[in-house]
Amino acid sequence: MIEHGSSRLEVARKAGLIISGSFVFALGVDMFEIPNGLAAGGITGLATTIAAVSRSMGVILPVGMQTIVMNILLLIYAYASTRDLGYVSKSIMGIIASGLFMDLLAPIVPVPTQGQLLISALWGGVIAGVGLGIVFLSGGNTGGTDIICQAIAKRTGISLGVISIIIDCVVLAVSVPVFSLTNALYAGVAVVVAGYVMDMVLEGPLSARAAYVISREHEAIAREVMDELDRGCTELEARGMWSNEPRPVLMVVMGRGETHLLKEIVSRIDPEAIVIISEVHEAFGEGFGRIDN
Repeated sequence: MIEHGSSRLEVARKAGLIISGSFVFALGVDMFEIPNGLAAGGITGLATTIAAVSRSMGVILPVGMQTIVMNILLLIYAYASTRDLGYVSKSIMGIIASGLFMDLLAPIVPVPTQGQLLISALWGGVIAGVGLGIVFLSGGNTGGTDIICQAIAKRTGISLGVISIIIDCVVLAVSVPVFSLTNALYAGVAVVVAGYVMDMVLEGPLSARAAYVISREHEAIAREVMDELDRGCTELEARGMWSNEPRPVLMVVMGRGETHLLKEIVSRIDPEAIVIISEVHEAFGEGFGRIDN
């Protein structure tokens, strides 16, 4: 009974993520990208270009409805290839929700940066990226050219990332005669920003740093790190290739704000120590987040 209830809660959570993420994505597209002629890659960018061309001929083709039709056709192919009903069902929800929100919100949302291409590209990319990241947290998506990319990659052996970039560039190039080269370049900025923000939502910001300390006073430094920073300290076995002597290396993972404290400890104990500090994308365990979350 508990398992059945928890599974329902999980389904509801994922559905909530898909709907809320699709809403945020549609806000970014409707408020900043479409009104400014920014066809920011993928199916949505292609639909934006087609909508502009059809409008010039007196025909109204809503961007959201276009994305639903194009993505459903792609999903039929995806299901025939994978037979993954769970993936397809979540994708259908994201596709329909994002498409409907785009068409429903377009007439009512404000366009605060009309004609300001740079700020429109930046904020459009940020908001759309947040929305996409929220949807992807559910394990679903809002459709797009990923299905095409995967099919091409499977047949050609070219990396998925390269194919994705090529397809986005093709969509941007197609938009040039309809909008302008300037618009296409700014749309490219929106694509890059959205991808970066989406990764931030999915995997979190760079919130920690790892420090490697090489010093003859490694024991004293380790004690101070554990006492003052209240951080764990791991000693790695290493050997200097020039001197052929053992050189223990201390590894410390800490929050970004604690870096200066580590530097103070090392400079006080051994100013000649070698300290290497690098970004850590994610850190789990004591003092950080739980890996199962």
